[in-house]
Amino acid sequence: MRKLMIYIRNYKKEAVIAPLFKMLEASFELLIPIIMAGIIDKGIGNREAGYIWKMCIVMIGFGVFGLICSLIAQYYAAKASAGFGTELRRDFYAHVNSLSYRELDEIGTATLVTRITSDINQVQSGLNLVLRLLLRAPFIVIGAVVMAFTISIRLTVIFLIAVPLLGIAIYLMVKVTIPIYENVQKALDKVVSLTRENYAGARVVRAFARQDDEKQAFCEAGEVVKKRQVHAGKIAGLMNPVTYLMVNLAIVCILWTGGLEVFHGSLTQGQVIALISYMTQILMALLALAVLVMSVTKALASAVRMNEIFDRQATLFDTGNQEQEKQPDKPLIVFDHVDFSYEGAAEMTLSNISFSVMPGETIGVIGGTGSGKSTLMQLIPRFYDAGAGSVQVGGHDVKTYPFKQLRQKIGMVPQKAVLFTGTIRQNMCWGLLDAADDEIYEALSIAQAKEFVAGKQGGLDARVLPGGKNFSGGQKQRLTIARALVRKPEILILDDSASALDFATDAALRKALRENTREMTVFLVSQRVSTVRQADRIMVLYDGKIVGTGTHEELWESCEIYQEICLSQLSHEEVVG
Repeated sequence: MRKLMIYIRNYKKEAVIAPLFKMLEASFELLIPIIMAGIIDKGIGNREAGYIWKMCIVMIGFGVFGLICSLIAQYYAAKASAGFGTELRRDFYAHVNSLSYRELDEIGTATLVTRITSDINQVQSGLNLVLRLLLRAPFIVIGAVVMAFTISIRLTVIFLIAVPLLGIAIYLMVKVTIPIYENVQKALDKVVSLTRENYAGARVVRAFARQDDEKQAFCEAGEVVKKRQVHAGKIAGLMNPVTYLMVNLAIVCILWTGGLEVFHGSLTQGQVIALISYMTQILMALLALAVLVMSVTKALASAVRMNEIFDRQATLFDTGNQEQEKQPDKPLIVFDHVDFSYEGAAEMTLSNISFSVMPGETIGVIGGTGSGKSTLMQLIPRFYDAGAGSVQVGGHDVKTYPFKQLRQKIGMVPQKAVLFTGTIRQNMCWGLLDAADDEIYEALSIAQAKEFVAGKQGGLDARVLPGGKNFSGGQKQRLTIARALVRKPEILILDDSASALDFATDAALRKALRENTREMTVFLVSQRVSTVRQADRIMVLYDGKIVGTGTHEELWESCEIYQEICLSQLSHEEVVG
């Protein structure tokens, strides 16, 4: 938690004012039993009505001042904790976005969602209670003990015995519950993961009639959360009974001993009532402290989880990299004996990859599922770093570029078409922030998306639902292709981005790309021979290795793997025709 406290730096004033006003409120509260003692001993004992009314007005005044102090403290505590949560959430999100694909693959999406929502809320709530109760509760306890000393030193011994015993009981319960709450948050990760998977794959679940199985899996995950929370709740549930028992035993002792003192004339009845009031104040303060402790326990468990992510440093960074100038008369892209494997993988995903691409070339990349096509493309914008060898763009190693400059050169259309909530225009402007309508329509026309966009109510201002749910798979793919084309990149990577298109639309798209992207270097990644056969060169990948390079005709004559792919999709006449 200490590491996260830097986020309170802009709210130091609020963080000081809140506990100070809480302590001021507590000061008024500590004076009430003394006033009550005076009312009983002097007012009621001597039947002085005027004194009783005067002291009642004083008590009401203290109550009003205490209420005002409490409201001020609540306001500043809420302001400080909300600001803390906002800044923490902002930096956490920025840190997650700074991590490379490698770290994100290892951490997982579900746990990141839980940490940026549930965990941050737990830490924020914990801070709010700390500002309100951390000083107030001990101040009440210590203040009540001190005030009891002023009334009776002998009876204060009961306070000095009860308070440490209460503290030990609370400490032991907190020590046991902290790891349990950590496990609760981990179990929530599983619930979020299942929820996310079922939301994204709702159609698949229904297509296979697996709703009951998924409900069962969700219920089992929820049952784990319930069991862990119940376990923690059972221990936390001991807090109130234990504190009430110990405090009430102390009150019994005060009544017993105080009664004897009153009988012998050492104490007055009002003073005994004041001592009981102070013990009750201690009880209420300790109960509030118990609530604080439980909240802080959860906050500490969540803070540990937050720090786990903050401690993960990106393995890819561009710190200190200067913008690079393109070197003319050199290949635009060079792979020089590149090897790559994913974290924890037993085998290499790519092995000894070497090739070069000149500006303006169209390169087809074909291979079976798992052959390494997408991984190969992800090394160009440096989503991952090569394990061995080098990847060069524009005559410079990609590791020397600032991320922004490198990725502005590239228009990438991933396998999974992703659209963002908003409008079609807003999605198109991801490629070029100030793109004019003419530029957007030009890109849509090339991507074979202009017609259906024009048919939408609102045209470019038509709404896009979360995940693009109001578009078909083919429409989403064409929109993502258009989004990449808007910026007119030097390098265009189409990673199996036409898989949902019918053959006629795919053919029209390829023709439009050939005619309108002559100055771009284009990578056509596909499992379809028809998509890559017109490329200037085709690279055939098999088991992470390039097993053939050349034109369609050359590979048909020389590459056995390419022949197998062709014959699995086309007749012999279609291949050679």
